[in-house]
Amino acid sequence: MILYKTPEEVELIRESCQLVSRTLGMLAGEIKPGVTPLQLDALAETYIRDHQAVPGFKGLYDFPSTLCTSVNEQVVHGIPNNRPLKEGDIISIDCGSYKNGYYGDQAFTFSVGEVDPKTLRLMKVTRECLDQGIEQARAGKRIGDVSFAIQRHAENHGYGVVRELVGHGVGKSMHESPEVPNYGKRGKGTMIKKGLVIAIEPMINLGTKRVKMLKDGWTVITADHRPSAHYEHCVAVFGDRTEILTTFQFVEEALASTVNQ
Repeated sequence: MILYKTPEEVELIRESCQLVSRTLGMLAGEIKPGVTPLQLDALAETYIRDHQAVPGFKGLYDFPSTLCTSVNEQVVHGIPNNRPLKEGDIISIDCGSYKNGYYGDQAFTFSVGEVDPKTLRLMKVTRECLDQGIEQARAGKRIGDVSFAIQRHAENHGYGVVRELVGHGVGKSMHESPEVPNYGKRGKGTMIKKGLVIAIEPMINLGTKRVKMLKDGWTVITADHRPSAHYEHCVAVFGDRTEILTTFQFVEEALASTVNQ
């Protein structure tokens, strides 16, 4: 059952989403060779708790950490560890918060130092996939329109679109109906209506669309061990518009200041 949100509920979700966006912005300035995902995880947990919220992922389905940190061929759900990041890595950081009874959720893929141009292009196209999916998330459209837009843009560039993992509704639970796949057919699926709040999150692979699970029961990697990129926004559908509740502004400001140092 889809739980449509009132404008008041949307504002509470937005508050949680903005905290996640600020957390990712704070982390953006810390990502460099030699830093470990566990260090980033500790920073994120402290930051979220300092802002009168709790980490949205920690303990959810028994996940052990505040962040999902997925490096290189890891698609999603990587568990933070003590392995230092190195020059040329990419790391997807997926973060959630829970505040005032509602969740926020967002992901961004960061480069660590100088990254291979092919991988940078994958990151750019994956972010474009997110933008194109959001463009279709309007009242009167269907979830399949969002899915198709993402799939078409990724596959037009020769990339693999992950099938097994999807976006989702967001609200009092982190994962609500409907599911939002990154592949599909136009005009199919759930009708998008006023009050819908969903997380749209393309997971796009440089090579094959196929993935496999590591023995930790969480980490999903590409079957061919080539890189994967992941970006995510939460959006709220109003009658006449769709608003993005998360933002990459804080990440972009931090990255720009790092370049200028």
